[in-house]
Amino acid sequence: MSVQSGQQYAARSVPLGTPAVRVEGLTRTYGTDRRRITALAGVDAAFLRGTFTAVMGPSGSGKSTLLQTAAGLDRPTSGRVWIGDTELSGLSETRLTVLRRDRIGFVFQAFNLIGALTVEENILLPARLAGIRIDSGWLAHVVERVDLAERLAHRPAELSGGQQQRVAIARALAMRPEVIFADEPTGALDTQTAAEVLGLLRSLVDEHGQTLVMVTHDPVAASYADRVVVLADGRIVRDLPQPGADRIAEQLASLGRRRVTREV
Repeated sequence: MSVQSGQQYAARSVPLGTPAVRVEGLTRTYGTDRRRITALAGVDAAFLRGTFTAVMGPSGSGKSTLLQTAAGLDRPTSGRVWIGDTELSGLSETRLTVLRRDRIGFVFQAFNLIGALTVEENILLPARLAGIRIDSGWLAHVVERVDLAERLAHRPAELSGGQQQRVAIARALAMRPEVIFADEPTGALDTQTAAEVLGLLRSLVDEHGQTLVMVTHDPVAASYADRVVVLADGRIVRDLPQPGADRIAEQLASLGRRRVTREV
């Protein structure tokens, strides 16, 4: 397999700067009328193609719920979600499953690898389940990009945590998705390994035009993003372009002080 350039293999041939994901009036509530919890309270947001967005907020702010509903993993109570030009609310579960498989990549804190499979088999699993053959040049490029060329025959138990997360990233990239959703992708990694993984994610945006939406609690991780969206009580309360780790931490601390003041 020959390794091709990142320019040849962009995420998908779609215009940069247009929304890869858009949500409108997004609400999500849980529980019964007597004890109802509002996780999202009318969120409007767009995530542009070829950009890296970090979603942050205090515990219970709705950030993971936003990711899950935007990715089609959970249905909103009300409001609408688009992946590209496709509106999700009218899709059956079968069509939604196909859309997630073909157009969305996922990276989680838990690597979700299958221990009985090799690295290569884990990377190719979504395509094989879909009956799709991955272009050999693209596969070679992905494997080289995540620095796993010498590990393809290994199993997850033989890899470090950082290498396992690289397998998960390669698996997400294999289908050449329109957008990758990442939920605390460095939460289980040490500081140095986390920096390496974040650098890799940043390069996928810069070199491939990949779209990335990442939930994180870490200001340093968020500083790799082009934009930081901060949620509190199910609403977007800050939308910060390239703020840097210090300003992110300051904004989060400010939110914490306001919550304490309200409670007192």
